[in-house]
Amino acid sequence: MAEPDKDAVKLPETETGTVVYKVDPLIVKHHYEIDYIHSYAQDSPWFLGLMQGKLLGTRCPKCDYSYATPRAHCYRCGGETEWFELPKEGTVHTWTTCYFGSEEFLKETPFHLILVEFEGVNTFLLARLVGVPVGGVRIGMKVKARFRRLSKISPTDVYFVPA
Repeated sequence: MAEPDKDAVKLPETETGTVVYKVDPLIVKHHYEIDYIHSYAQDSPWFLGLMQGKLLGTRCPKCDYSYATPRAHCYRCGGETEWFELPKEGTVHTWTTCYFGSEEFLKETPFHLILVEFEGVNTFLLARLVGVPVGGVRIGMKVKARFRRLSKISPTDVYFVPA
């Protein structure tokens, strides 16, 4: 059997190239998509709450430490936590403006991420802040929760706007 011509061996090519946005640093357009089956397990009540327009936190009945995020067990004492409804209003504890994001958020840049502080709750909730121009976010700003009309069953189902 004859050896193939080494100069003729190559990978198949497409008719389209890669879109380059910037070269320093190199930023390119790349399509990425995948479907997978995922269980929210012990966090399911949190996501079901979002679908119903509710924010749920968890509280440890042993040490009374409260979390603005789902926690099956307390980080402080290890006790099993219980669900409770968070208020829909809070304040901005800190924030950042994102000028680049993953594929899902790239079209929305720049966007704000905030840590929401709720009265009587020991930890914060990371969420989007919308309706505020770049440079307009302030620590201590009063904010209120809003929910997507059509749930994606995702943490992005809740976002905040100025109160």
